[in-house]
Amino acid sequence: MSKLQSDVLREAVSQLKNDSNTKKRKFTETIELQIGLKNYDPQKDKRFSGSVRLPHIPRPKMKVCMLGDAQHVEEANKIGLECMDVESLKKLNKNKKLVKKLAKKFHAFLASEAVIKQIPRLLGPGLNKAGKHFLLPSFIKHSSSLESKVNETKAMVKFQLKKVLCMGVAVGNCAMDDKQVFQNVQLSVNFLVSLLKKNWQNVRCLYLKSTMGKPIRIF
Repeated sequence: MSKLQSDVLREAVSQLKNDSNTKKRKFTETIELQIGLKNYDPQKDKRFSGSVRLPHIPRPKMKVCMLGDAQHVEEANKIGLECMDVESLKKLNKNKKLVKKLAKKFHAFLASEAVIKQIPRLLGPGLNKAGKHFLLPSFIKHSSSLESKVNETKAMVKFQLKKVLCMGVAVGNCAMDDKQVFQNVQLSVNFLVSLLKKNWQNVRCLYLKSTMGKPIRIF
């Protein structure tokens, strides 16, 4: 059972949006779900990790890069998606600084089936260390639409327990309507709770916060 009260969440979303509208920024603020956990020992307990696809894209401007074979590079160019082919990857020469720079530039990477197997050899472990997630190669075959794959990637949020008991994920932005934010938050929270060993008993608190706004408690 979800312990997240719909009216509390609705109120928080509308307050967040109002605050954002009264102080107009020159960019669209991202809305983050901030999570505090309890009764967890990151040293001893199994660290969880899971991704869920949200109904609405939280960060439309999220930067995705296609590491592609010739056909995918051509497709990427058609839809204005940044991409690199194997030759460009070879030029990085496993240089840690350059790989780190590449990892910093993008939020996520997609790779062609033929290219993904070569990535460890071409780039070393740098991208994985930076925590960048590739979609599994089987996902990106020539038969599937690259554009829909990119949108799917942008709609994914990842929950991962690291060394601390708090985390934050982007669940929306202030240009969305209230209902879209509401749906994204609800789905994110329920998915997160399903990953926890004692479900809601492990949740200490939940807040929503826009980039420049104050955190608003929802649980």
